[in-house]
Amino acid sequence: MAKRGGFPGGMPGNMNNLMKQAQKMQRQMEEATKQLEETEVTATAGGGAVEVTVSGKKEITKVKLSEEVVDPDDIEMLEDLIVAAVNEGLRKIDDISQQSMSAITGGLGGGFPF
Repeated sequence: MAKRGGFPGGMPGNMNNLMKQAQKMQRQMEEATKQLEETEVTATAGGGAVEVTVSGKKEITKVKLSEEVVDPDDIEMLEDLIVAAVNEGLRKIDDISQQSMSAITGGLGGGFPF
């Protein structure tokens, strides 16, 4: 008579190990997210004329402008430099986040939104 119920081949033990690994990965991801939120990166544009600091929460925490870049007759250039510096800072945070999550997941991906 065939055996009913349960998992053939000792699956409950394997399932427990899988759950433990998933919980460990979740803790590591939470720690990495917390560490990322405390990270700040600085990006520049215009040869350092515009400097922007971005937090791991993707918030601009500081903008520093060199006097020579503040030209009332060329506001567009200043605006473009600020946009370029902010975008570079956000790219840096994204790169750090992807590297951190990849180290935890072993490159599994999963589309984590951090």
